[in-house]
Amino acid sequence: MSHPQLVVEQLSKSYSVAGSNVQIIADLTFSVDAGEIVAIVGPSGIGKTTLLKCLTGLQSITSGTAEIHGKPIEGPPEEMALVFQEYTRSLMPWLTVEKNVRLPLHHLRLPAIEADTRVRTALASVGLSQAADRFPWQLSGGMQQRVAIARALAYRPEVLVMDEPFASVDAQTRFELEDLCLKIRDEFGMTIVLVTHDIDEAVYLSDRVVVLGHRPAVVTRSIDVTLPTPRDQITTRALPEFTELRTEIFELIRAGAIPAAPATA
Repeated sequence: MSHPQLVVEQLSKSYSVAGSNVQIIADLTFSVDAGEIVAIVGPSGIGKTTLLKCLTGLQSITSGTAEIHGKPIEGPPEEMALVFQEYTRSLMPWLTVEKNVRLPLHHLRLPAIEADTRVRTALASVGLSQAADRFPWQLSGGMQQRVAIARALAYRPEVLVMDEPFASVDAQTRFELEDLCLKIRDEFGMTIVLVTHDIDEAVYLSDRVVVLGHRPAVVTRSIDVTLPTPRDQITTRALPEFTELRTEIFELIRAGAIPAAPATA
């Protein structure tokens, strides 16, 4: 039986802007079970990335709590790793692929043999064993994002957090990376939380989709995805249930969209 690994209770986030308090997120409550893939979706500008920064300890929470294994998140948790959308900014261009993947292991002070094994295993898992001695700038965009994912895998987090991880690659590469994401969960038993603007991607990947809406942002619905597994890019997306879920989520996002600001003269 799964147990909540990440628990968010009445989380709120506000910023001070020009002397005024602007609330971005209001009283968000949801949980993520161990081994789940949970996608967070919502209208553009709703605060999804802000939420991820709060969950990963990169920004403080104004009120409420976010906990991992019952411990409050007050800084970057050791149990988490984060994969950004902008892989070109997260990789060090002067380091080889192997050294980029090894980078987060330095502070763990692992024995050299274990560190080597982790790096080799991570690169093999993302299909980059033959690219270890190349530099990021010698790789395609999709391969660079695989390096970023491999770096997170080498760290062996319990929870992998991904912010629009496949938004900057072409459609075919995106499908390949989505399937890689499912493979990683199955191979490493990892919990994955991702933000995405792509509703099809959220449905295809997830066990559950958390929909945000309105302003300040609230959870408008948490939807279980019970599509059969293993999933396949062609047969899964052709299922009537897939279309129904996609339509339901799209309607929720549209209903919770932020009204456009009125035009000014």
